Amino acid sequence: MSSHLNWMIIRNNNAFLLKKRNINKPFSTEANNLTNLSSFRYSGVVHRKSVGIVDTPDKKGFTVVYKKAKAINKPAKATVKSTMKAGARRSLHKLKVLLKKNKYRVDLTKVALRRASAVLRSQKPLPAKKTRTAKKAD
Repeated sequence: MSSHLNWMIIRNNNAFLLKKRNINKPFSTEANNLTNLSSFRYSGVVHRKSVGIVDTPDKKGFTVVYKKAKAINKPAKATVKSTMKAGARRSLHKLKVLLKKNKYRVDLTKVALRRASAVLRSQKPLPAKKTRTAKKAD
């Protein structure tokens, strides 16, 4: 089946759909959805090629999870995981090259880079809050 037909079947009713009150666009909790929005473009379930970026367990870098287009009928062999820990700038460059060499979708490249940089930013230690000194009572 085509990805468009799959999307038309699952778009309003699937296990990953997350609807909130007063928000028009529903969210999605599916694995390879980079923006967590329920839309055809970012859906990781219906497309032959999809990319997901997750945190590494040791909080030092990120893991790229992507689908192989040739193994679409074998779900166990379809996903490939690649961990990138070489520093922020180098890892983002490696991600960009990986997506370009594997001829992945061009519309997902910038979104994947934003997601990866957000994951890396979340791993940075936050500066300690300075305590406020009490005013002297004169």
